[in-house]
Amino acid sequence: MVFKRRTPRTWLRTAREFVYPSGGFRRATQYLVHRMRRLPDEPHRIARGVFAGTFVNFPPIFGIQFISAGLLAWMMRGNILAALLCTFLSNPITTPFIALGSLELGHWMLGIDRSLSAVFIFQAFSQAGSELWANIVAIFTEDPTQWGKLAEFWHVIYFPYLVGSILPGIIVSLIAYYLTIPLVHAYQKLRRARLGDRLEKRRRLKALVIEAQEAAVPPGGDDAGGGKA
Repeated sequence: MVFKRRTPRTWLRTAREFVYPSGGFRRATQYLVHRMRRLPDEPHRIARGVFAGTFVNFPPIFGIQFISAGLLAWMMRGNILAALLCTFLSNPITTPFIALGSLELGHWMLGIDRSLSAVFIFQAFSQAGSELWANIVAIFTEDPTQWGKLAEFWHVIYFPYLVGSILPGIIVSLIAYYLTIPLVHAYQKLRRARLGDRLEKRRRLKALVIEAQEAAVPPGGDDAGGGKA
């Protein structure tokens, strides 16, 4: 079939590609930038999409970043594809730094004095997940529901993370927005110039071919061999 891989990827290779691309993050970033510059849209619309896609990498909305980026770009009248491409800025390498920085800022803004070690954060996620699953199971059984760990997770992890992610998300997205406009504008201008040069070369080549064909026909060639009756 067209576009089908000759050797299908295993689930292990797919997971590895998600964590670390085979060509490296530098190549992946270059590919995203290349695709961004070639989007057929106005620079300010692409920049709005970049803003939307960059911003959704910061709030803790795991699993719905694609949908959130598309909706935000649509509301901002930005380029949706640019927004979707920018969601890849959030990856297993950058996400821990974004999360820890947002948590620290959120705790400072809300006046929460709690240790944020990696062990504490992992335990909070693990305990909240276990309690959530137990509550789901309790719907179909007679076991009582428990909300203590989930409430602690909300007040100590999720809500501070959400609050602390807004400001850096806006700042980084604005930087990306204002960098995108001149870069896309310059690239599109250069691309139009190159396209114009190629068209001009084709016109000149066509004109030379026509001149060569006309020169190959002798004067009065159409009347050759003719005479008066």
